[in-house]
Amino acid sequence: MTTPPVHARFDGPIVMIGFGSIGKGALPLLERHIAFDRAKFIVIAPDDRDRKLLDERKLKFVHLALTKANYRDVLTPLLRAGPGRGMIVNLSVDTSSVDLIEFAKDVDAFYIDTVVEPWPGLYADRSLPVSARSNYVLRESLLELRRRRPGGVTAVSCCGANPGMVSWMVKQALLDVAGELKLNGKEPKTREQWARLMQLVGVKGIHIAERDTQRAREPKPRGKFVNTWSVEGFVSEGLQPSELGWGTHEKTLPPGGHRHDFGCDAAIYLMRPGAGTRVRSWTPTAQAQHGFLVTHNESISIADYFTLRDGDKVAYRPTCHYAYHPCNDAVLSLHEMAGAQWKPQTEWSILDEHEIIDGIDELGVLLYGHARNAYWYGSQLSIEETRKLAPYQNATGLQVTSAVLAGIVWMLENSDRGIVEADEMDFRRCLEIQRPYLGPVVGRYTDWTPLVDRGGLFPEDIDDSDPWQFKNVLVQ
Repeated sequence: MTTPPVHARFDGPIVMIGFGSIGKGALPLLERHIAFDRAKFIVIAPDDRDRKLLDERKLKFVHLALTKANYRDVLTPLLRAGPGRGMIVNLSVDTSSVDLIEFAKDVDAFYIDTVVEPWPGLYADRSLPVSARSNYVLRESLLELRRRRPGGVTAVSCCGANPGMVSWMVKQALLDVAGELKLNGKEPKTREQWARLMQLVGVKGIHIAERDTQRAREPKPRGKFVNTWSVEGFVSEGLQPSELGWGTHEKTLPPGGHRHDFGCDAAIYLMRPGAGTRVRSWTPTAQAQHGFLVTHNESISIADYFTLRDGDKVAYRPTCHYAYHPCNDAVLSLHEMAGAQWKPQTEWSILDEHEIIDGIDELGVLLYGHARNAYWYGSQLSIEETRKLAPYQNATGLQVTSAVLAGIVWMLENSDRGIVEADEMDFRRCLEIQRPYLGPVVGRYTDWTPLVDRGGLFPEDIDDSDPWQFKNVLVQ
């Protein structure tokens, strides 16, 4: 990558909200691949820990936390500095994505984020029912805004690695399996056509299957939460209820499983936190593994996107959920937090590229239940290759920041699409932009199922008639 391609030009003001591990990792990618006016690039963040990176570049920095009370007053003059439209790149926590998207529409500015985030307090509000603290309700608030204010300037919701990149990988993986089964006709163009293809291929469900093997030089100290990406983000989603898209092949709700009484009805939730819920899954390097069923937007949006309806009745829908094995230090951190009745540690640390000695982040999608059993497609990005590709981030971060780059380029090429989810974007174009930063991107078939080597030392309540029932996937 000696002469990185410039994918887009943008002359208006760009406001990046947040400058944590993802913000500082995204910056050099934007500098390489987007031609922008540096005098109109502004970062707003409550933490000035990495301000020197901006000072070195002579980029403006506003040391401030955006709040429900001040965000319009702060952002309006910055985004109306011209020429033309401005852009919000929201890489923060504790800022309402829905409010910021509506504001962006008010000032005719582009918008992109990596998650549907609320203002502070929602996740830990004990006065709210569990359903109201879910990603489902956050996504429904976004869809309600889209119904209320359709069209207009493009706003891309949930465009990181996952959610984001994995939605593009699902489509590529589906085409791979369809080709293997000789079911490949014309490539789908509409949402209904994609759902029909997935039904025809026989996919029962999808795991967002990830294994992070990055290791730190120093062991994790007691009382500190150590992770390879945002600790605040991981703790927040880990303490939300487990959520999953609920497929039409499933026979019964799992113990503690509940439907929502509003919205698209594509997902269910469990009466326990994602950080305390484990599922059986598979990735090429780790092979069979236990992952955490942590709530994620893509678990709902993918299941919803591939829903096929016959009038008011759901004719087909795949089960979809995250199956995440974080780095070993993060696993130990979660175990420590669980032992303290889910009280987060007061200290935390994100492992940077200098602290990690080796390992990869193996992130992809496992499409299962079809005639070839299961197929994993994804990225196997190592820390060694990450250091060669881009500064200020580890392998986990680069999978996210490169997806943000792809999302911005697609957004500028499709400027008046209104509010868009990653599932609705051009997966080929986005992966084309992102691919140079993903390391090996591979597809692997496997004979593994959740019933492999089960029923040995202890009796279990399993469904032998269908290995891919969620009751077989869930670790009780």
